[in-house]
This record gives sequence, C-alpha cells and structure tokens, in this order.
Amino acid sequence: MVFNSLHFIAFFVVVYTIYRLLPFRYQNWFLVGASYYFYAAWNWKFLGLLVASTVVDYGCAIYIAEHAAPRRRRAALTVSVTFNLCMLGFFKYFNFFEENVRTLLAALGFRPDPVTLEVLLPIGISFYTFMTMSYVIDVYRRETEPCRSVRDFALFVSYFPHLVAGPILRAGSLLPQLVKPRVITRLQLQEGAWLIALGYFKKVFVADNLATVVNAAFAPDSPASGIEMLCAIYAFAFQIYGDFSGYTDIARGTSKLMGIELNLNFRVPYLAVSPSDFWRRWHISLSTWLRDYLYIPLGGSRGTRAATNRNLMITMALGGLWHGAAWPYVIWGIYHGSLLILYRWLGRLLRRDWVARLRVWPGRLVPTFVMFQLTCIGWLIFRARSASQIVDAGRRLMLVWTSSSVTMDAYVWPLLFYALPIVALQLYYARENDTMAVLRLPFVARWSIYVGMVYLVVLFGDFGGSEFIYFQF
Repeated sequence: MVFNSLHFIAFFVVVYTIYRLLPFRYQNWFLVGASYYFYAAWNWKFLGLLVASTVVDYGCAIYIAEHAAPRRRRAALTVSVTFNLCMLGFFKYFNFFEENVRTLLAALGFRPDPVTLEVLLPIGISFYTFMTMSYVIDVYRRETEPCRSVRDFALFVSYFPHLVAGPILRAGSLLPQLVKPRVITRLQLQEGAWLIALGYFKKVFVADNLATVVNAAFAPDSPASGIEMLCAIYAFAFQIYGDFSGYTDIARGTSKLMGIELNLNFRVPYLAVSPSDFWRRWHISLSTWLRDYLYIPLGGSRGTRAATNRNLMITMALGGLWHGAAWPYVIWGIYHGSLLILYRWLGRLLRRDWVARLRVWPGRLVPTFVMFQLTCIGWLIFRARSASQIVDAGRRLMLVWTSSSVTMDAYVWPLLFYALPIVALQLYYARENDTMAVLRLPFVARWSIYVGMVYLVVLFGDFGGSEFIYFQF
C-alpha cells in the first residue's frame, strides 16, 4: 500500500475516523492492528519479520534493564544487534554478495553452480531494524527507560506513517507520545493538512513528472547528449527530493492529524554550503543515526586526523550500502565520505573564520552553488545502475560544453516547469527560517498558493501511483 494510492486514502479515512471515536485505552491496540494491515497489504508473508523484530528487541531491552551485570547486559545487546543485522543482511544483501562472489570465482577461472535462491527484499526492513536497534542500544546506555507495554512497543515499531520509509525515529521522541492520551490541537490539524497536501504535490506533480526526464536519459543505450544528461541529473536531484521529502511530509501530516509528532527529516538541503551542512539537512534521521551509533562509537573526531578520516569513510560507505545492495550506492557513500574529508582539510587550510562568513547570504551564494553541483555529481552515481553507466554519463558530461544537441521539450522545459515551484518554496522557507512559513502568510497569499498547487496537480499531475523511491531501501 503506497501513500499515493486510492487504497491508502480509503484506508486512512476509515482508520482516522475510528481512531477519533475510540477512547485512548483502545486507540493503541487499534493502531497496531491498522499498522499490521498496512504492512500486510504489501506482502503478508513478511509480517512475521516485523513481529519477530518487535518481540526480540522488546525482550532484550527488558532483560538489559533488569540485570546489572555488565556481562549479561552485553549478551542481550549482542543478541539484539546480531538478530537485526543478520535479518537485514540476509534479506537485503544475500543476492548482492552471492552475485559478486560468483563473478569473482568466474574471474579466477572457476565455474561455480549458480545459487538459484532469489531473496525478496521486505519493504521497510532497513528502517524498522534501525529503529529497534537504536532503542535497545539506548536502553543499554541507560539513556532510555525500557517500554514495559508490549502493545505500546509494537506500535512504536509498526506505526504505519513511518513504517516503510521513515523517518527513523528514536524511542525518546516517539514512545512518550504513545503511552499517554493525545490532545489534537487546531494547529496540528492545520499543519497536518498542509503537509499532506504538500507531500502529494511533491510526489504527483514534481517527482513523478521529472521521473520521465530522468528515465529517458538513464535508459540503456540512451542517446542523451551531454547537456541532456546534465538536465537529467538536475531533474533527478529534484525528483528524489520531491519523492522522499514528499513521503516524509505525508507521514508527518497524517501523524499530526492523530496528535503524534514525527521528526523533521529535511531542511532545505540544496541550500547547504558544505557536505556536513548537507547531511544536517538531508535525511536527518539517518545521518544522525549513523553519527550516534556508528561514527561516534568508532571514535568520531576524538583521535588523530587519519583516524577521523577513517571513521568518516567507514560511516559514509556503510551509509551508502544501507541504501541498497549495489556498487553504485557504495561508491556514492565513498564519494560523500571523500567530500567530508576534503572540506575538513579546506577548513583547516582556510581557517575557521570562513564558516562564519558563510552564515551571511552574500557569502553563501558561491559555496551553495558549488555544493549543489557536487551533490548532483553524487546523484549521478546514486541513480546509475552500474559502474559502467557512471563512467559513460561522466564522459558525456565532460563533453557538455562541446555539445549543442538538446531537446528542449523533453529535457529543459520539463525541468524548469516542474522544479521551479519547489525551488521557490524552499527559498521562501530559508528566508523565513520556518518550514511552515506558508501557513503564516496572509489569507489571500496563502490561499493563492493552495489554489495554484491544486491547479498544477489536477492539470499536470502524474496519477500513475508509482512507488516512492525509498521503498526499495
């Protein structure tokens, strides 16, 4: 079940109506059942994995909390982490490693019999395993009290707005909202409705229309010229932003309507002035997870420069691998790790006062432009389906200034038409320093935006119901 389907709209209308009518003591049980139905609507066979992850991590956290002996606590933590990583590793990476081992053996002259097992990736497994692991780790660190209610913990794991594509929530932010009655305010209703409308606009008008441009350029044997490939890369930058942030907006909006707040996951990322600034703005829940549970435990920036660079590279490479079982994702992670290391070196070279100057808009323009171009190079790597496609696209881009071949109707005008509205909105957010700034506008201006969005969606929206990009991760 995807957010941009009639099935989900009907599901949410029914769930929300019953939810509002039920007293609190029944609401959480009802939401658990609704969330399990939401997940089972994709493939009921994998519902057992969600339940297993819930049961194992619930039990491990309780065991850790009830025992003071370090050895027993570490054993329970090991069980939790091992279980989740094995489950994630098998279902997400088995096909990837099996294929690469077979290719390596063939290169060495062996002809192994192919493994016929094809493992299907359960939707959302990368998100809910990271959530439950972080919960058990926080209990182990004594940063979070264990949840004693199986019902509430099951809802924490399976809560349908965030279940399949995040944000990756922490127990400290979500669990306290689940264990007590919710009071739904008028502001939450307003913000929730706006976020849902904005999310559908980003998905149906921006992302799915730009997908046509991107798919044409990245298709096998595509004749796209250098300029057309450049347009396609820019189009993908806004496609993936519209797609993923659109999902998050709908998730946050539906949750707000139920009186439950989910974390902000995007904060005008393409206005970043450096790689570290970008990761403070893009997929915030993942970048903070990697920082707190991987980068800092590895040693963070506490050691030598070489050790810090190593920690950054390991973190970003694994962050790339988290996105998918393919080499382009690993290369993408290494690329961003290299950018982080490069900018740290530049920071030492140019001294720290350069960062202060970037906080003033005139000083931000050039670094923002440069960082956006570097980000788009990363998106080329991310979107490519093989290393050879990365090389081929890079070769075309190197010849971009010598190429005059460009199909305006297929590349340039669609890019401008579908991307500019979201660019204008992001610039306004940045100027006001408020991601809900549209709701603070005067009545006429606010409703002009509402009507304009509806007009664009109705006339130009792509209602094919395509899945969100991050569903595959």
